[in-house]
Amino acid sequence: MLRTMARMVEREGMMGARLFRFFTDHPGTVGESYFSHMAFAAWFASRLFMAGAAALTHAFLPFLFETTASTIVRELYERTQGRGKRTQLPAAG
Repeated sequence: MLRTMARMVEREGMMGARLFRFFTDHPGTVGESYFSHMAFAAWFASRLFMAGAAALTHAFLPFLFETTASTIVRELYERTQGRGKRTQLPAAG
């Protein structure tokens, strides 16, 4: 599909190139392709949904899911911490 988009960019010129970058710039900042970024974002959203459902259930039935939401949030933080940060090269000298 990305090859098809690349061919479209070639045909459409500058406007197509901007459109293509619109879909690839951000995933590139975290070292992913468009589709790998989409898969990660969908997984992330599913985990957030589960954390929200656990927290909402816990609000009404406090004996259920006592640590589930916080555990999921911690997991998400650990999985995303440092994504997109470029390693600094030592200064020449």
